[in-house]
Amino acid sequence: MNPGTPIPGTDGPDSPGELADALRATGYLADEGLATAAFLALRMHRPLFCEGEPGTGKTALAQALAQVLGAELIRLQCHDGIDASQALYDWDFPRQLLHLRALEAAATVEGGTLDADSVEASLYDDRFLLARPILKALRTSPSVLLVDEIDRADDEFEAFLLEVLSEHAVTIPEVGEVRAKVPPVVVLTSNRTREVHDALKRRCLYLWLDHPDVVRETEILRSRLPGVPERLAQQVAAAAQQLRRTDLIKPPGVAESLDWARALQLVGARDLDVESAARTLGAVLKYREDADRVRPQLAALLAS
Repeated sequence: MNPGTPIPGTDGPDSPGELADALRATGYLADEGLATAAFLALRMHRPLFCEGEPGTGKTALAQALAQVLGAELIRLQCHDGIDASQALYDWDFPRQLLHLRALEAAATVEGGTLDADSVEASLYDDRFLLARPILKALRTSPSVLLVDEIDRADDEFEAFLLEVLSEHAVTIPEVGEVRAKVPPVVVLTSNRTREVHDALKRRCLYLWLDHPDVVRETEILRSRLPGVPERLAQQVAAAAQQLRRTDLIKPPGVAESLDWARALQLVGARDLDVESAARTLGAVLKYREDADRVRPQLAALLAS
């Protein structure tokens, strides 16, 4: 199965194993548990709630699923204070104002008057509607809606999202109901900065993602960076595992491991030694305090 080739219907591959193979073709290596959870979410038409530490591949899973399904990936990035209007729709007020002025100018030239009902109807035409991620996902088929870092949003937004996920429809007062012809595949992610309410979790299938072990992380590095020598990939994966056991502000995720391996490759390193690690530490550690803590321990860390 080629990534990006649409799969008949919306259910995707016929088994967890087939889904794992399809995800692998996109560069995403899924273990049996992850492939089974994603397969069930597709077949049961339920949102997939992915929870875990930053850098464990939650967002990348949604991106890979979109490729497998030949669907458009639509991302809603949650943040503190996000509300329904930011996720749903807005009206293009500047264009509406220009349109109104054009109508007034035309009426003046023609010596006529404007009909209030007709003007109002023309102002709330679809061409002035700015679709935000949720509305766009409901109107796009097929689509994968990624609700990223839902734990950053507040309770009110969670309640709104729960209603949308239950109905696959929203009502726009000036337009009416918009209902998805084919409900989007929904992936929600959480870094567990706070607990998400049970009502939302009950609507979803749950998946906890851990950092991969050394063997799987090596495989990921080799898959995503084919030019990186196998030994170097193994060393980077092993060092990343050691860094995650260190008391850091931000332990590295797989994305940082990939950056580190790529950086080492670009500076011509064939092995991960103290010198090459020190030179490229900024690719894997993103806080000065973390780098200051790790530098004196590099020799011991790489020897582990």
